Amino acid sequence: MDHQPVVAIVGQAATTALGGDYQQEVDLHNLFKDVAHDYVTTVTTPAAARHAIDRAFRIAIAEKCVTCVILPKDLQEEKAVEQQEHAHNTIHSSLGYSTPRVVPREQDLKRAADVLNAGEKVAMLVGAGCMRAGDEVMQVADLLGAGFAKALLGKAAVPDEVPGCTGSIGLLGTKASWELMSGCDTLLMVGSSFPYSEFLPKEGQARGVQIDLKARMLGIRYPMEVHLHGDAAETLRALLPYLKKKANRSWRQKIEAEIREWKRIREAQARVTARPLNPAYVFWELNPRIPDRAIFTVDTGSAAAWYARYLDLRAGMMGSLSGNLATMGPAMPYAIAAKFAYPDRPVFALAGDGAMQMNGMNDLITVEKYWREWKDPRFVVLVLNNRDLNMVTWELRAQSGEPKFDGSQEIPDFPYAAYAESLGFTGLRVDRPEDVAKTWEIALKADRPALVEAVVDPEFPMMPPHITLKEVMAYAKSVIKGDPDAKHMIGETIKTAVASVLKKNE
Repeated sequence: MDHQPVVAIVGQAATTALGGDYQQEVDLHNLFKDVAHDYVTTVTTPAAARHAIDRAFRIAIAEKCVTCVILPKDLQEEKAVEQQEHAHNTIHSSLGYSTPRVVPREQDLKRAADVLNAGEKVAMLVGAGCMRAGDEVMQVADLLGAGFAKALLGKAAVPDEVPGCTGSIGLLGTKASWELMSGCDTLLMVGSSFPYSEFLPKEGQARGVQIDLKARMLGIRYPMEVHLHGDAAETLRALLPYLKKKANRSWRQKIEAEIREWKRIREAQARVTARPLNPAYVFWELNPRIPDRAIFTVDTGSAAAWYARYLDLRAGMMGSLSGNLATMGPAMPYAIAAKFAYPDRPVFALAGDGAMQMNGMNDLITVEKYWREWKDPRFVVLVLNNRDLNMVTWELRAQSGEPKFDGSQEIPDFPYAAYAESLGFTGLRVDRPEDVAKTWEIALKADRPALVEAVVDPEFPMMPPHITLKEVMAYAKSVIKGDPDAKHMIGETIKTAVASVLKKNE
């Protein structure tokens, strides 16, 4: 769902047993078809292996999708056929794939430029499709006097320090991004399938232009006036000559003022006291200490909220998470994959305790097996220990008006730092605000993988960028229905809200 090329090569019962309900025989075509719907095939003769593998890789790369090749047990034991017989009913494949240059027609570029040049308050939304188009995004934003927000999968596309960057958008986004979309009269969406319409301009408020490499994604998120089918970087470069530099920079200045205000609010919320630790403060203290070229992998849950808002990615940094499916458990396997791909770069896995108990602790055993092979040993795991499936708890409260249900939300406490030490890693447990900065410094100086177990307050609120009456009413209902720790939850919410208002008015 995140449009990444994957080739799955899986085993199967022997061809001589297929269809006989044999041990370990599974209908793998049906099992994988939902995910690998672009290409899934079973190889039944050694001569077919070459073209099956060639097609699987070419389709995965070209379509940015998952493909699957099923190899029955007896086929795996056969000798490979290097050259297929030249005869009827044979397939002779070849290697290689060159990415095409996909650019819209000139007349469509001119139409898009007319819309963007006419706008007085241009907002841009960039996503994962802009991962190789950062320079072009900045050039277009500068010419148009635009501010630009980033979908979560596109967080590393453009450095957070760039002028006009409002940060993440959506429920985990920033107040500056909310103000950008609320006030714009023109929207340029590039390489993003961001789905939440409530965080985009209201229909009819803004004229729209969208750029996407996948034509099927055009025009499905906002009523766009011009649809440009093309690669983000190539299309933006082709569009640049037709754009006129905005003489009036008041809109850009307003957006940059909103960014400064948001950063003040962000700091105020991070410094609110909690019991024992404010999770936002843990990320706040990491932010100025992030090493160059760091790679972040993030789990679905409250960790994603603090990553989205509190970590400012600089040029050369990378970050990813389960964006579209939002599944639990990817932080650790993503981080291991990142370290194999980039063994000379520091990698951070940011996870909640639920995800660590799901699969993360087992993945630490994999890290122990391989870390000595990595050129840079820095592999830092952050575990937010709050004994709660925290994101779901807050969704229940703020969206459904239901109190936390201990039976489904509470998880066992576990000594994560001690477990890391048992594997030979640096294990650090922190539960006092005054120790957070020192803990990060020790972890970053370690000559081996390090795990930071931060004991954080499950009742510290993930304040959305804009609170609606519906959310307030849902929150109130959850309290009335008897949230287990309502008094503490209300106290933390009030402190966070008050701190934000006071900081705003300074």
